[in-house]
Amino acid sequence: MRLVPVVIRPEPGRIVSLKAGDQTVAVANVDGEFFAFPDSCTHEECPLSEGELDGHVVICDCHGGMFDIRTGEPVGGPVYVALRTFRVIRAGTDLNVAVDEHQSPP
Repeated sequence: MRLVPVVIRPEPGRIVSLKAGDQTVAVANVDGEFFAFPDSCTHEECPLSEGELDGHVVICDCHGGMFDIRTGEPVGGPVYVALRTFRVIRAGTDLNVAVDEHQSPP
């Protein structure tokens, strides 16, 4: 398991982007709960960190594709391929993303 530290934590309702080796990961904050997923829409590879967060749904800024960030499943727009999701691990005050481990749906 490879842990990538979340250096800049997003405020509630926001998304930040971080580099994790050769990939870019988006980290979203929904009321103090953190979720991580690739920072690239499965429709046209637009950065999801530039999109909007509506509860547990990220809305891609390019074409309005929507994903449930808890499961990665598409929930609207022109997207059909789910996002991978990554496990977010809290250890005391540290926040890390396990980029080699996929989160199980709730």
